[in-house]
Amino acid sequence: MVKRKIVKIDEEKCTGCGLCVTPCAEGAIEIVDGKAKVMREELCNGAGFCLSVCPTGALSIEEREAPAFDEEAVAKHVKPAAHEINCFSCGQGEEERALIPVRIKGESLWVCTRCLPKLIHG
Repeated sequence: MVKRKIVKIDEEKCTGCGLCVTPCAEGAIEIVDGKAKVMREELCNGAGFCLSVCPTGALSIEEREAPAFDEEAVAKHVKPAAHEINCFSCGQGEEERALIPVRIKGESLWVCTRCLPKLIHG
């Protein structure tokens, strides 16, 4: 166990919408019995991409004792995506460009780094 940053989910605030699952590239978050849960702490890298998509504010980052982040466990755990993730603006996939999760008009989407300035500046 090491002291590190890790995602914390407030079950009382969680509606089980599942929006936090997709931004978690490591596959640490799953919906269980209608609530989001960090299933294996060693899979959570504490990056917090899931925080911004939560409509109820149920997710936060806390620093506490937890198993060390394990990249090998992530590689074994992560399943190939059932669908390709693409930029909502230009359609490019993660093989062509870096993608960033964004929240627009209540919807969780992905935007590539080339389209992001256009999104920010109009």
